[in-house]
Amino acid sequence: MNLRAYWRFLVVARHFLPLLVAYARDRKRFFVVGSSRRVTPEQRRKRAQQLLDSLLTLGPTFIKLGQILSTRPDVLPPEYIEEFSKLQDRVPPADWDEARVVIEDELGSVDDRFDEFETEAISGASLGQVYLAEVDGEKVAVKIRRPGIETLVEADLRVVRWSLPLLMYFIDDSRSFSLETLADEFSKTIREEMDYQREGRMLTEIRENFRDNDRICIPKVKESHSTQRVLTMEYVPGTKINDIDSLDAGGIDRTELAETLQRAYLQMIIDDGVFHADPHPGNLAVQDDGTLVFYDFGMSGRVDPFVQDKIIDFYAAVADQDIDAILDALIEMGTLSPEADRQVMGDVMELAIADARGEDIEQYRVQQIIQQVEDTIYEFPLRLPANLALVLRVATVVEGVCVTLDEDFDFIGVATDYLREEGYLAEGVRNFVEDRATEVSDAARSAVRIPPKLESALDRVEREDFRVQADIEDSDGLLATMTKRLILGMLLASTLFSTAFLYTQASLPATGVGIAGTVGLSLALWWSFRSKKAVRAKPQFTRQSMREQDRESPSGLNTSFGEDTDDAYSGD
Repeated sequence: MNLRAYWRFLVVARHFLPLLVAYARDRKRFFVVGSSRRVTPEQRRKRAQQLLDSLLTLGPTFIKLGQILSTRPDVLPPEYIEEFSKLQDRVPPADWDEARVVIEDELGSVDDRFDEFETEAISGASLGQVYLAEVDGEKVAVKIRRPGIETLVEADLRVVRWSLPLLMYFIDDSRSFSLETLADEFSKTIREEMDYQREGRMLTEIRENFRDNDRICIPKVKESHSTQRVLTMEYVPGTKINDIDSLDAGGIDRTELAETLQRAYLQMIIDDGVFHADPHPGNLAVQDDGTLVFYDFGMSGRVDPFVQDKIIDFYAAVADQDIDAILDALIEMGTLSPEADRQVMGDVMELAIADARGEDIEQYRVQQIIQQVEDTIYEFPLRLPANLALVLRVATVVEGVCVTLDEDFDFIGVATDYLREEGYLAEGVRNFVEDRATEVSDAARSAVRIPPKLESALDRVEREDFRVQADIEDSDGLLATMTKRLILGMLLASTLFSTAFLYTQASLPATGVGIAGTVGLSLALWWSFRSKKAVRAKPQFTRQSMREQDRESPSGLNTSFGEDTDDAYSGD
């Protein structure tokens, strides 16, 4: 029996229950009966802030859960996504004596394995903390898993699993699948982040992919001093990428730096298929010569070849402003439901592109397009692939960092140049020509096959042996609704007649029963006409609305990327 898990369940329930009750009342005003309540964006934002405070109070596991949720617009409305995106994974480091036990369990005596070891952590986060040390005359950063974190995480994962059946009661069917997959994804992700051997492998693989790029620096892993709970890396100092004053003082070309960052992620996602998934400013630094440094590969992911191809199609469609091609790419990736109204989504895409251009018609950013898609995703049933959610989130955060460096940064221009240089755009044209050639070939074969089949069909019509079978598709349940109304109307008519007959021929109690039945059927028929089922989608993040949000809150979208961390080496 895990008493800690039971206790944590009660603590978590105390924090989340008020919000769940409020959400249940949104669907049914009196929980079981009653109409739904309209929830304003202001109310959702207030609830999101309350939930954010609860996550911070509950500690490391739930902070990580909030970070995962910030990448899942299919689970939460945009107000929650925006609030959770501000989560900062910084907590005071554990006592050195406790951390020393972890090192010596994994590596042996600190004095024997290290020439020097600074006992004050340079960075502390929810899952780990980082110290400076020296091995064989070389300065290193030593990342240590937080003492006792495994027990807490396992207890909290049990709480998450136990909570799922309860949460299912408060959500609609379209999101129940997303929540179940999210729970599995979260369990997998947080265990991967605690496995420093995996982080070392991902870091080494990505470092190897950039070995010929002198504009990118990734610290080297010191294998002899690394285990599952301790990761020792080359120490690479640098200026934080959001320290604009220091970058300007050092003569760094910020536009060129933003382009280097954007091209690095395009290479990771489109070419290499393995990427650093946590590009907030605390994990990015700049050396004196302008070299870009990456830290903390605990959150990293892979992209399969099919998704890579679809991402290329998406970027090419955005560059061409081809709305239909953008929607096709999003649907094929699984980001957008095939059932979504293409007209509505087309209007959203056109508005997003027009809004992102601003006054300069040549300058527009893909981040607004991705954000607009995320905002409308919540209105449609969707199953968002886990790694694709990370890719979407990475694209948004990277764009924000680039705009912080250069407010006129042309995200699409850089992406288009990269795709053209790597031959992807030319390949796209070649594939288009091949597809059209295949269609012409198929049309020619059909032209040969159709006449005999047409003649056979006409012969059957002439012999009166031709039958047509049709299936009626009623995805919105309109036929069932009309049938229910028809039946209720017929019952109401017969009940009215019966009640009138009882009033003239029978006793008063019998008449009362008839009247009660008539009233009940009348209410049921009225309710069937009152119910509305519709899909609504409206732009959430136009340039004007973003300005309004910035005026209301000091922490707008871009400023959230400027928050400092204790050190560039994160202890996630």
